Amino acid sequence: MSCASLRNSLTLSSFIPHLSFELCSLAERSGARTLIPHLSSLNSQLSTLISPMFPHFYPYHRSRRPRPRRYLWWLVAIGVIVLYVWGFNSFFVSPTGFRWRALYGDPNYPEGYEIHGIDISHHQGKIDWDKLRTAMIQRSPLRFVIIKSTEGASILDDNFKENFYQARETGFTRGAYHFWSNKSSAREQAEYFLKNVSLEPGDLPPVLDVESIPQNMSVEDFQKEILTWLRIVEDRYHVKPMIYTYYKFKEQYLSDPVFDDYPYWIAHYYVSKMEYTGKWKFWQHTDAGRLPGIDGFVDFNVYNGSYYDLQQLCIKE
Repeated sequence: MSCASLRNSLTLSSFIPHLSFELCSLAERSGARTLIPHLSSLNSQLSTLISPMFPHFYPYHRSRRPRPRRYLWWLVAIGVIVLYVWGFNSFFVSPTGFRWRALYGDPNYPEGYEIHGIDISHHQGKIDWDKLRTAMIQRSPLRFVIIKSTEGASILDDNFKENFYQARETGFTRGAYHFWSNKSSAREQAEYFLKNVSLEPGDLPPVLDVESIPQNMSVEDFQKEILTWLRIVEDRYHVKPMIYTYYKFKEQYLSDPVFDDYPYWIAHYYVSKMEYTGKWKFWQHTDAGRLPGIDGFVDFNVYNGSYYDLQQLCIKE
């Protein structure tokens, strides 16, 4: 038997037969042609012994039935998953930033903070302030309420006036926040806020709630717009406004040192410890709180300091 005839007897996808053929070629080149029949026998024996253990090298030991095209099903499944994730993000997550509910479990209550409060808007509906007056969070009394007032340059929260009045009458330290809109200028929004909100001594500083940046605006121009709102409002009340945002947004878009002079209210949900490493005054730690007097969920917050510190932060006479 020659090496050529040995080659013809081999399965092209097998490993051991190819090894035998290489040894055969070596024997032929070296003149030891008498070894070739023995190599042929060796190939046959090794193939019989090893092929059941390595079916991928010996396809003739597997079923000849055509395999279904499983990879097509995998591609379809992956496509469906990608489409689902994209749709969920586009319609549920992106429009509201980080404001999505926990899917299970109770909200986290960070330890080591004695001053608790909430923020509210028309989403909480009509509030029973008598019940809210005695509400407790982690066996601590409710100390402050921050209320949504305006949005953009034309939207006044439906319940702002009632909530703002009742918060003071019920004895809470109150505040008001403006929700930033990318559809109008900073000056227009600041003037609209000042037109509709009259803060008094004892109230918390005005708050700018900023959670998004216009797609066609550079970070530098965006920061200039934010500073415009802050400075216009500061000129009216002679106190630095607070900035509300989530910590990743702060680090990505408001990291310029010029913003370090402003007190921060950071949103960071479902964690036991604040991950933002900069200075902050308030931490909104969940949007799934429950309190008597309020139907549905409400945002829970803690103040980073004592009750005396909280009063010192308020607008002075």
